[in-house]
Amino acid sequence: MASSVLLAVLAALLPLAVSWLWSYVVVRLVWRPRAVARFFREQGVRGPPYRFLRGSTEDIRRMKAEAEGVELDVHDHDYLRRILPHFVKWKDQYGGPFVYWFGPQPRICIYDYEMVKQILANKSGHFMKNDAHPAVLAMIGKGLIMVEGKDWVRHHRVVNPAFAMDKLKMMTKTMVSCAECLIKKWEDQATNSKSSAIEIEFSKQFQELTADVICRTAFGSSYKEGEEVFHAQKQLQAITVATLLNLQTPGFKHLPTKRNRCQWMLEKKLQNMLSEMIRCRVASKESGFGDDLLGVMIEACFTKEQGEKQDEMILSIDEIVDECKTFFFAGHETTSHLLTWTMFLLSVYPEWHERLREEVLRECGKINPNADMLSKLKEMTMVLLEALRLYGPIIVMLRKPISDIKLGSLNLPKDNEIVIPLPILHRDKEVWGDRANEFDPMRFENGITKAAKIPHAHLGFSIGPRSCIGQNFAMLEAKSMMAMMLQKFSFTLSPKYVHAPADLLTLQPKFGLPIILSPLDV
Repeated sequence: MASSVLLAVLAALLPLAVSWLWSYVVVRLVWRPRAVARFFREQGVRGPPYRFLRGSTEDIRRMKAEAEGVELDVHDHDYLRRILPHFVKWKDQYGGPFVYWFGPQPRICIYDYEMVKQILANKSGHFMKNDAHPAVLAMIGKGLIMVEGKDWVRHHRVVNPAFAMDKLKMMTKTMVSCAECLIKKWEDQATNSKSSAIEIEFSKQFQELTADVICRTAFGSSYKEGEEVFHAQKQLQAITVATLLNLQTPGFKHLPTKRNRCQWMLEKKLQNMLSEMIRCRVASKESGFGDDLLGVMIEACFTKEQGEKQDEMILSIDEIVDECKTFFFAGHETTSHLLTWTMFLLSVYPEWHERLREEVLRECGKINPNADMLSKLKEMTMVLLEALRLYGPIIVMLRKPISDIKLGSLNLPKDNEIVIPLPILHRDKEVWGDRANEFDPMRFENGITKAAKIPHAHLGFSIGPRSCIGQNFAMLEAKSMMAMMLQKFSFTLSPKYVHAPADLLTLQPKFGLPIILSPLDV
């Protein structure tokens, strides 16, 4: 009897299994990629051949592994062959745009500025962000960076007041205070050094500094209190880098593998720490939520546009947790690398090092700068924008259309992934001139929109309605730190430095940034 029932169940499941195999294996993994490749080929768009299940991922791994050993001269800023060797090869081989494969999923790589503008400056919602890697979502949450449509409008309405200029001016005091503590530590080290010159690994120091700043400005706490959040996100970032080229097999993310269990543990830890922090603030609403980013965000959640109070929060606790993850990661990770690469460039180009010191002393003297002083540092702004152009922390942006659409002269099917490689665009000689690969802050002398042949050429903070909401915060923080550094120290690259920019989800110096610091008053 039991065997008859089992046979009957198997007989019922067999058609479902056959149907699934047909739709997943035959249609999704074989027929559809061939049809898509033919569709693009007919439009003149070519690329590496599709390989069953793997797509182009093995080729990408191989080329990236071969490029790992490439070391550059410190004056060579064309690191594309190190971090995007596959794009360099396919761009030369197939022209542009070209199509490659992430497993069975086609990706169109574009490096035409008009196409980029059509995607990023679009206000009608025709393009949305790609589905995020599970480890990325665990790390930064589904906050303002990731949400779409009406959810984005709702999140943006809550988050935007936290970045008003009056709020940022108040936060500048905190930024300066954090920088002052770090500089005092270096001064003490120099005092205790026999030669007064000391070697500092700046990449790590800047990550700790910007984590401290975001802890204090966003959550009212110090780096020590936010250290667990910082380390949990760094561990999730390492998982993301290790698995970014892995194909997302259906259901695999739910299996209790060692890596998945580690990711779940870290995600739960982040969720619990941030949830508790938010609940404490919500419970203290009678005495005010505070004037840091978290307080402003919670206040906005409880206040209607007309100024009336409401019982329901505009964002749920879980949504605020996601925004906190986003703030914490984006607020320290990207700014720390902007500072790191700016220090590198000023060490390589001492003439700009001296120009910026003269400007800082002229506008700020030797006192701690305030927001008004920092706003007058025009040449500092030029250097930071050029650092973002050459060494922007974000390497690629991913988008997809929500319906079939015409992109330039290209017919693009719904949900087809689009890749925008920022370092390639930022080195386009037709747009940036013959010296596009060179460090030249003077190109920004007349502002960001006149730095190139088209006004939207600089994509360091993106463009359009989804441009980075924290760009003024990042620039103020970077200016604060650099101004105070230049007031106190001169610096040069350590002989130990190896110029090998690396793709670690963000663009980072593979072996860190060792710098020799010398106090100016010694």
